[in-house]
Amino acid sequence: MDVVGWLLEGDPAVRWQVRRDLLREHAAEWTNERERVAHEGWGAAVLDRQDADGTWGGAVWLPEDRTATDDALLLLATLGVRPRDARVREAVERVKAGVDWGAEWDHHPFFVGEEEPCINGRVLTASAYFGEAREELVALLLSQQQDDGGWNCYARTRQEPGSFHSTICVLEGLAAYRDGGGPTDVRTALARGQEYLLERRMMRRLRDGVVPDEHWLAFHFPAYWHYDVLRGLDHLRAAGVPYDERAAEAVALVESKRLPDGRWLLDRVLPGRPLIDLEAVGEPSRMVTLRALRVLDWAGAGVQSSA
Repeated sequence: MDVVGWLLEGDPAVRWQVRRDLLREHAAEWTNERERVAHEGWGAAVLDRQDADGTWGGAVWLPEDRTATDDALLLLATLGVRPRDARVREAVERVKAGVDWGAEWDHHPFFVGEEEPCINGRVLTASAYFGEAREELVALLLSQQQDDGGWNCYARTRQEPGSFHSTICVLEGLAAYRDGGGPTDVRTALARGQEYLLERRMMRRLRDGVVPDEHWLAFHFPAYWHYDVLRGLDHLRAAGVPYDERAAEAVALVESKRLPDGRWLLDRVLPGRPLIDLEAVGEPSRMVTLRALRVLDWAGAGVQSSA
């Protein structure tokens, strides 16, 4: 099967990333494709669902569903809408003007975040992507890094272990902030957090080598707050971390899940109502296939360069 051809038949959000990451076309060749994301398909559908007051789902955050503002903005960033697109800027300005975290968090504006690193990491990913990163949010996340290099929403002391879920959310946010040219130097914190994942072979508890959650071995999209092995590997790739042999087991897992026709399935979605319908569980997934192929490409290039 022509897998790349199949990917290029998908949503604009898939097509432009295929052309950039797999075909390695110059930006001039995929820019027009990226422009479509805010106006066609999944990206347009997300933007269509914004409320007049700037929220999605009438809320800044919802514990059970995926319809609120934090998840919507993260999804838009993941799909790769062009941040300076007029329609996107209008949506972001409505968030800035009308969305805050409520009385519990002294009505912090949305892009300032609240307190928990698992939420604030995702806020930073979106805010950095849209050019709205706040230094107080970055400082808070840096102050919350655990002694083991991870982050944990439920930790009350620095000595408690990090969480894969919280850690991947913060790492993605710090990488987005760094790549957006943020003034605070986050390289040390990023490297420590990435080492947290690699020390644990991207999936295993450090003290006994056990995989704590079998769901980490299932590939999701969108992942939202949830860790899985493919998400962790794709972060290392996107953040420019060189391939490390400690990721070999995780890469082998990705390879093992490739179908005979060269595609990957969407294994699972998180419980709760989605903001929009994307892909069907148990069916070949363009987003999972795209991410898997670029991870295998990253790993293969790393092995060759070290040979």
